[in-house]
Amino acid sequence: MLDSGRLAEIRYDTPDYTVLRAGTYVLCAVSGERIPLDELKYWSAEFQEAYRSAEEATAAMLAGGARNLAKR
Repeated sequence: MLDSGRLAEIRYDTPDYTVLRAGTYVLCAVSGERIPLDELKYWSAEFQEAYRSAEEATAAMLAGGARNLAKR
């Protein structure tokens, strides 16, 4: 059985982030998909959110944070 990992708690800063609670992944604020920490490239220090892709990051930024995006 594969280890599903543990959700990390992150403080997103610029240009890096700080791990507050160890884990193997974070959740995309737009899609809810898991993002392995070693693949995390997009986040917002302002909104304290992680994003799976540049497209999701751009959409969230333009909306003023993922919470302002219409549910799909």
